[in-house]
Amino acid sequence: MAQTTAPAASERGLARFAQRLAGWTERWFPDAYVFALIGVVVVSAAALVNGTSPKGVAEAFGGGFWDLTAFTLQMAMVVLTGYVVATSPPAARLIERIATVPSSARGAVAFVALVSCLVSMLNWGLSLVFSGLLARAIARRPDLRADYRALGAAAYMGLGAVWALGLSSSAAQLQATPASLPPELLEITGVLDFGDTILTWQSLTMAVILIVLTVVISWLSAPQGEAIRTAEQMDIDLDDTIAPPPPRTKPGEYLERSPILPMIVGLIALLWLVFQLVDNPFLTVISSLNTYLLVFVILGLVLHGTPRNFLDAVSKAVPTTAGVLVQYPLYAAMAAVLTRATGSGGMTVSEHLAELFADLGGGGGFAVVIAIYTALLGVLVPSGGGKWLVEAPYVMQSATDVGMNLGWTVQIYNAAEALPNLVNPFFMLPLLAVLGLRARDLVGFTFVQFLFHLPVVLLLLWLLGMTFEFVPPVQP
Repeated sequence: MAQTTAPAASERGLARFAQRLAGWTERWFPDAYVFALIGVVVVSAAALVNGTSPKGVAEAFGGGFWDLTAFTLQMAMVVLTGYVVATSPPAARLIERIATVPSSARGAVAFVALVSCLVSMLNWGLSLVFSGLLARAIARRPDLRADYRALGAAAYMGLGAVWALGLSSSAAQLQATPASLPPELLEITGVLDFGDTILTWQSLTMAVILIVLTVVISWLSAPQGEAIRTAEQMDIDLDDTIAPPPPRTKPGEYLERSPILPMIVGLIALLWLVFQLVDNPFLTVISSLNTYLLVFVILGLVLHGTPRNFLDAVSKAVPTTAGVLVQYPLYAAMAAVLTRATGSGGMTVSEHLAELFADLGGGGGFAVVIAIYTALLGVLVPSGGGKWLVEAPYVMQSATDVGMNLGWTVQIYNAAEALPNLVNPFFMLPLLAVLGLRARDLVGFTFVQFLFHLPVVLLLLWLLGMTFEFVPPVQP
């Protein structure tokens, strides 16, 4: 893949600073797995300082390492199924159709940002790939000269703005699935279904405001005139033609290339979902992470038409799950050391941190401090679900101590969790592979978004948090 990248000196002001920041992070930031290892060392050291014996730290580490096996698989499936659905033939046809909607270069950038945000409310993995392919489809239009960097950054906006306020929010899904919660966390928080978190009117209001803000900034920051750099100028290959599958040569390949089995399994899954909705409360059904994943797995199978096409798509998606599979056990171990390794006075590091945050008091100040803490930690630990497992024990305990609504505390985390994605290029990787770009090509635009999102998010968390009342934890 050949491409050219304009030197930072050609940029001005904020864009130039953002490009330098992107270059610095690419040069000095190690892989997220290294940060997870550092996290284990830091948490273990904190436990030792707290008075825990080396044996106690080691036992907590080993005892908690596999606590999140089910949740690890679930999060990997969120990424995988989003990729599979986004690359299906019906999705490709839809992308080509909606790519004709924008009529101007700036409008195209704003349109991709809007689509990215809306799709991310359903599935963040789907948003990354779908929006990236949409950006490529718009860039192929001979009648529209749009900046390819700005289109790529717009495609990332779902993950940088509102993904954690949607259905694939790792924290909200975890809190709604008691079987996936560590026992220590379940005891503190109880079960919080989507009606307590992402589907509250406060959370939905925040999502709408952030989507509008994102689209407006995308439109205003899109390059115009001679500043536009097209995919052709960057020497990006935009050919997304999918080669037809080879013809069947063996009798055993008939079912692999036939849509019969996917259709039958799809009908069975649809029937199951209907019965679930009839027999159970609506919020209970849609809050179930297992239901969510089952629907996306079967949807991917049906949309690809044949088992062979589906399996080929899965094979391409599997590498995108690697980070989840190897990092989440470390997050589970960190959470165990924080909550189980007792030190002097019989208190854990988690309990000490809960006391620290509780001393801040309740109300808007608590929300803002927790949000800033979450955003800062997110720069170093880019994992919504994994980081929640580390933060949740002491953050949720302190929320209980100060009388902050637990469901809104989850949303404080969710809203703040998206912010680091605008400056840390870790989650850009799947999108960059689709676009054929480097992180430095996008971060100049995403950093501008960050500067506007940060104060707005903090203000909304402060004001909307005032509308909640504390509700004691509900155990399953």
